Amino acid sequence: MSPRQTARSSSTAHDPHQDLRPTARRRARRLAVAAVAAAACLGAYAVPAATAATGTEQVVSRGVTIPAFYTPPAELPSADGALVRTEPLPLGLSLPGLDGRPVPGTATRLMYKSTDSTGQAVAVTGAYIEPSARWKGSGPRPLVALASGTMGQGDQCAPSLALQHPLTIGEGTLSIGYDNLAVYRFLAAGAAVVVTDYAGLGTTDRLHTYVNRLDEGHALLDAVRAAHDVAGASVTDGSRVGLYGYSQGGGAAAAAAELQPGYAPDIELAGTYAGAPPADLTEVMKGIDGSALAGALGWSINGFVQSDPSLRAVVDARTNATGKAALADTSTMCVGDAIFGYGFTSSKKWTADGRSLAEIIAGEPKLQAVLAQQRIGTLRPSGPVRLATGVHDDIVPHKQARQLAVDWCRKGGDVTYDALVLPNLGDKILTNHLTPLLTDQGKAVSWLTDRLDGKKVTSNCWSMPVQP
Repeated sequence: MSPRQTARSSSTAHDPHQDLRPTARRRARRLAVAAVAAAACLGAYAVPAATAATGTEQVVSRGVTIPAFYTPPAELPSADGALVRTEPLPLGLSLPGLDGRPVPGTATRLMYKSTDSTGQAVAVTGAYIEPSARWKGSGPRPLVALASGTMGQGDQCAPSLALQHPLTIGEGTLSIGYDNLAVYRFLAAGAAVVVTDYAGLGTTDRLHTYVNRLDEGHALLDAVRAAHDVAGASVTDGSRVGLYGYSQGGGAAAAAAELQPGYAPDIELAGTYAGAPPADLTEVMKGIDGSALAGALGWSINGFVQSDPSLRAVVDARTNATGKAALADTSTMCVGDAIFGYGFTSSKKWTADGRSLAEIIAGEPKLQAVLAQQRIGTLRPSGPVRLATGVHDDIVPHKQARQLAVDWCRKGGDVTYDALVLPNLGDKILTNHLTPLLTDQGKAVSWLTDRLDGKKVTSNCWSMPVQP
């Protein structure tokens, strides 16, 4: 077994509630119970205890056996977006149609080649879904490349696995396919959908580089290329392409829209929806610190070290034993696990000198440079973009998302900015971040579907001075 496989196979002795205050603990329970109840409407899958594969070692992450499909081969194709392998993917929610085809569509699991932020070849997994519904818009059937919101860092959290098992429960893990709803809405409209798992999420050879704009943008654009080569896919070279994502996915879609002219000039974007994008990680880390999703700090740090191993010495010097254990623990966690295990934890508990992560970054030029490289908004996005952000979002702070719209407008981007004015539903408990995902999704899907239909849109950059 590789070091990564060994880590993912081992159990943890961490008490999932040791860092939670009583009030915070109750909040975390309410959040997780509500999420489970919602996902149960889509169908649940309880993962049995893993058994060893005959003749080969299987990767097991927190009690979940990762299918052999997700282990990359030693050699990858040279072309970005080239398929490595495919296999049928049974959807967790599917019904037989009157014409014999499954509803909402036929899914294929993918592995394809991409290029990471260091210029190295990387295998990425995902899924392509051929819809049963007919496309009623203009032109050939379009393609939506969907970037999922935060799922975690454990391989069992991969979005393609969540399409198969909308609710996965293992030994200390809980993964919910909350973006499946958006996937199914596009399929119902007759658009084909390709979903990326991102670099290292699902694939067993490396850690997921959480919120790395280059890795995520490349993986999303290469998913578009891979979709065209799937056997039975009806998308053509003339199919319009749209990008869709919220939260982590919003950042990935925004990054891909910026990177497309240089990285994938063969892809023309009809439109991009970027909801609650984490464009400025310095500000986003402040929002996450001490929140219900504090465990995401571990995913970020782990991902930075995956991309730049020289950061390991900096991290080791700045973290205490509790912090080092948390980084190892979070590397195999999904969102549900992180809420229970590290919800409302302050980063001060992880650092050697008791300072917060934000304070350490402010005094460490190397860390400042790492985050500066991840800034989205330094390039003009390709094609029309709709950027939506909840005005009370304190997890992926509203102010930095609004600033992305300002930056893009100043560069001449075709930007539709929507500030979502909703009641303040509670600080640091995810509600101000998740509610806009649900309340705005219908409008977001309709906006992108109109772009796929060839309908024009006019930028509202002129309104930025008066928009919240």
